[in-house]
Amino acid sequence: MKRFKPKVSRAQLFRRVRRQRVKYITVLPSLITLLNGLFGFTAIVFASRGAERGVAGYSYFAMAGYMVLLAMFADMLDGRLARMSQSTSSFGGQLDSLCDLISFGVAPAFLMLRAIESRLDLPMPLSGGLYHRFIWLAALVYISCATIRLARFNVENEEGETAHMSFTGLPTPGAAGSIVSVVIFHQEVVPSVDLVIYLLPFLTFGIAILMVSRIRYPHVLNLYLRGKQPFGYLIRVLLFLGLVWASMQTALVLIFGFFVGSGLAKWLYARARREGKRLWPAHHDLEAHPSAESEV
Repeated sequence: MKRFKPKVSRAQLFRRVRRQRVKYITVLPSLITLLNGLFGFTAIVFASRGAERGVAGYSYFAMAGYMVLLAMFADMLDGRLARMSQSTSSFGGQLDSLCDLISFGVAPAFLMLRAIESRLDLPMPLSGGLYHRFIWLAALVYISCATIRLARFNVENEEGETAHMSFTGLPTPGAAGSIVSVVIFHQEVVPSVDLVIYLLPFLTFGIAILMVSRIRYPHVLNLYLRGKQPFGYLIRVLLFLGLVWASMQTALVLIFGFFVGSGLAKWLYARARREGKRLWPAHHDLEAHPSAESEV
């Protein structure tokens, strides 16, 4: 028995496609979003140059890391402009995620691979020793988790400023900043300490897992720097600026490390408290009725 298939004319099919066309976009936020992706692409180009010295004596690896940081600044700026002008749209959100995947997904993973390859002979995937395979695994897992993180954010994201006070899972800019800050620190501060680079795949793998976790991370700009804040925040900002002035490379590692570690520490503390509250009533009942155990 043949199934009945409704006939759809060619004109009706094209009419349905036309209804999905994007007619209007906000130019300035879209340009800044594209700049985010271009910075990410430039980071990949610089990372492919290797550990040679480029402009002003900076290594190409460090320059690639700085390009990712510039992409992070552009990503922060485009969302702010779109909300201030009340011009947020689905097109802008999708464009932002695609550019984020380049700058905060592909670029950090490629930079990590190239930084390690500059120190040892990195074979092709699924070949070499256990450590070599883990390096490729960390890079692939990182890109996969960054992609999943961005897709999940698009689905679960809500409009409005109040919905952007925290993130579920480590945001991709913070994840990318954690990786590139370590590379910059190694290239500019301790270039002779290879242990920093050899530990980078383990850091990359752990950060990848945090991106797809359900651990809450604060939106630093909206939560701490927007609106009126206590006077103590000014002191913290001044200390932060002083640390950056003293050693920007060290400050980047400490800032991103604190951001990643603080969310994980809060989650572990909250989990320990829940477990303690769950076990405490049982312990309290045993103290109130000491003969309960002997009666069983």
